[in-house]
Amino acid sequence: MNLEILNTARLQLRPLTIEDAPQIQFLRSNAIVNQYVKRQKTETIKDALNFIKRIRSSVSKQEVHYWCISLKNNPELKGTICLWNFSKDLKTAEVGYDLHPDLHGQGIMSEALATVVNYGFKTLNLNTIEAYTQQDNLSSVYLLKKVGFQHQPNRIDEENAKNIIFVLENKVQK
Repeated sequence: MNLEILNTARLQLRPLTIEDAPQIQFLRSNAIVNQYVKRQKTETIKDALNFIKRIRSSVSKQEVHYWCISLKNNPELKGTICLWNFSKDLKTAEVGYDLHPDLHGQGIMSEALATVVNYGFKTLNLNTIEAYTQQDNLSSVYLLKKVGFQHQPNRIDEENAKNIIFVLENKVQK
């Protein structure tokens, strides 16, 4: 399966390529990007290439939909966004994202997230999109609320007690 390229006013969301390895290494090892994320750092280009191979394999098996975020006037990867962790009935997925610190606060992720949510509901026919974010990551909390996600105070992330869970329901069910 080829991942669909998504375009917004300022952005292109495109498939991940081997050429993105330096930017993947940066995003997955940068202290600012990862301060609220529990994941193993991508220390080397080899680590980044292995990550890219895993993601591309998962995309080809339709286990994940993973896009590189780039500006329309510059194809270099500036962030990533994905739908993953699909339920068995393929009606619920989790969204994940990261963005280069130089672009924080510019509405880039709001634009990308709204586009991916639309894709998830209209193209993948999802009923629900979930987001797990660290409670102190106020920028992510603000982003999720801005796009319409609702905090689920009664749900707990068993794998990370500091995470809080947000949910967005598809208002236009098919």
